Amino acid sequence: MVLFNYAFMCLIFGTTFLAIKVGVSAEAPPFFLAGIRFLAAGAILFLWMALRGKARFGLLLRKALALSGFCLTFVTFAALYWAEQYVSSGIAAVLSATGPMMILVLQAVVWRQRTSLLSAAGCAVGFAGVVLIMLPHLAEGAHPRWWIGSGVVLLGEAGYALGAIYAKSVTQRHASESPIAINAVQMAYGGLMLLALSAFTERVPVGALADSAAAGSLLYLTVVGSMFGHSLFYWLVARTNPVFPATWLYVSPPIALAVGALFLNERVAWISGLGVATVMAGTALANGPTLKRLLRRPSPDGTRLPSPEAARNRRRSHGA
Repeated sequence: MVLFNYAFMCLIFGTTFLAIKVGVSAEAPPFFLAGIRFLAAGAILFLWMALRGKARFGLLLRKALALSGFCLTFVTFAALYWAEQYVSSGIAAVLSATGPMMILVLQAVVWRQRTSLLSAAGCAVGFAGVVLIMLPHLAEGAHPRWWIGSGVVLLGEAGYALGAIYAKSVTQRHASESPIAINAVQMAYGGLMLLALSAFTERVPVGALADSAAAGSLLYLTVVGSMFGHSLFYWLVARTNPVFPATWLYVSPPIALAVGALFLNERVAWISGLGVATVMAGTALANGPTLKRLLRRPSPDGTRLPSPEAARNRRRSHGA
């Protein structure tokens, strides 16, 4: 059951980038789409948890969760939705996989935490992969908006990395609360912020969701991507550990590239394909020390448990 749910989660997260592309390609306002998605998903999940007695309404008043929502949902997905107007869904997925490396860089540069040689090597390999992905577009004279969009995705991942580090302290302070409820609240806050951004920057037509592609994208991302995908993630965390489910980062980019090529005819040059493999290898190397600690620390019953530091590299549990 664990392996089946893990495979299903990877498939879901791998297809969300395609769904975002379909929505923004239907000319629906990107910030509006993202805001509706996360506000609806967060509200429904929170109410479901509250009705089951696993969430307190007092969580809605926590400023820390609003700040988490700003970094994890607002910054990350404002960048991703906007950028996918100009960047293919597959490339966006690969660039999004740089999040864990961003976390390591922030910890080393800002918080002066020591980084292992293996992690540093992983960051270097991952950066080389990003360069390889960009090379064909440089040779072909890609549109400036493609370059801007790619840069915006990376900036969004930097915001996510900052939020992930902050969220670790938030979850520790609210250890008695359900992590699903905490995630629901931060998603709802992020959704509200995205809608506020939309109100100031976008013209939202009356029939913005009348287009079947836009409506279908929103429904899929809200129900399947945000609600089912998140629930599977936390189910796997409860049954295994925080590290194992987060390895979706290494599996989903190839899925995103494949479905983008299949359904949207997105072209991937061979050197970009090499770059994809390099980014994933770098991400795996960068997380090597955490994985080693996970395998070395036995629990009283003989199973393996993650170290307290394993949560550092927990990826955006809500995927894309």
